[in-house]
Amino acid sequence: MSQMEGRKLQLAGGSTYLVSLPKRWVQTAGLKAGDTVFLETESDGSVSVRPRVADNAEVRRKIFDEHIEGSRDHLLRKLLGAYVSGFGLIEIRFPPANASFTRRVAREFCHLVIGPEVIEENKNSIVIQDLSDASDLSVDKCLRRMQLTVRAMLEDSVSSLETSDAGLARDVELRGQDVDRLYWMIAKQYHLVQFHPLQSVPNGSAHPITGYLLIAKLLERMGKHAERISATFPTLSEGKSLEPKLAKDIDEARQSVIGLLDKAFNSLITKNIAVANEAIDARHAHQKLIDSLSHRVATRKGEELLALGIVVDSLGRAAGYAAEIAEQAIDIAVMTDPSAT
Repeated sequence: MSQMEGRKLQLAGGSTYLVSLPKRWVQTAGLKAGDTVFLETESDGSVSVRPRVADNAEVRRKIFDEHIEGSRDHLLRKLLGAYVSGFGLIEIRFPPANASFTRRVAREFCHLVIGPEVIEENKNSIVIQDLSDASDLSVDKCLRRMQLTVRAMLEDSVSSLETSDAGLARDVELRGQDVDRLYWMIAKQYHLVQFHPLQSVPNGSAHPITGYLLIAKLLERMGKHAERISATFPTLSEGKSLEPKLAKDIDEARQSVIGLLDKAFNSLITKNIAVANEAIDARHAHQKLIDSLSHRVATRKGEELLALGIVVDSLGRAAGYAAEIAEQAIDIAVMTDPSAT
């Protein structure tokens, strides 16, 4: 059982601070005068005192017993929950009759996220190990990759409609899977920092991790709206082209969204509150473009009306998410930068 007690700092030699260690702890650890102890600064600012160099954290294992063949989505959600919660090993046990189903879902899960690979399997179990390393793919790197991917998806989703390029529309959907994988990685690192603080996130990104997770979710939603736009390709552009004036207005709205996203993300990186406010204020001008587009497409009929409505709605919602990123950027700047005004 842990027990909190206070100990006074003492100044020795004018520049060294000393604090005594509990006698019981020293004896239990098998230490004596002259031995070396090891100090480790944690992500929350506290300091741990260890009697020896810390070994690598024990790999946590999660076991799922799947006695009957259930829903693919239900099993997939449990696997994602284990991944996000930081379990390094996930074992699925099942009767031989369900082997094909379970293996199929397990491999689908491994393709959905970054790191997990099947390392063992037999007739009634399969073991998945997370091989990812947070030091190689930090939250900062994941966010930057998400932003660049989502930006390109927004560009190409509208370009596919303008140029009647079916391959480009399909590519937007495929890149959406990359955005999802990066989001789950950030969600996993968030949970590690919140519930297992000894496993710190590198590059100092642990402090505003909650804000980063919210931004990752906003980028993920923007990616989904890019996918929605590209999904209208069969109705709007397959074997035909958009009306030039309509295409020009949609392109203007697309460029407005991308400009808003660029400004919002730049404010996050630079911790520039003024730039973040410019991004938020730009939402009003963008909404005027959306309102104008809404009136223009309202005269269409049938499937074309529905498809154009999706394009306009997604361009509007994507801008709203970008403005929310700017709001989070302000919160993070205020939290982490004493000079931010």
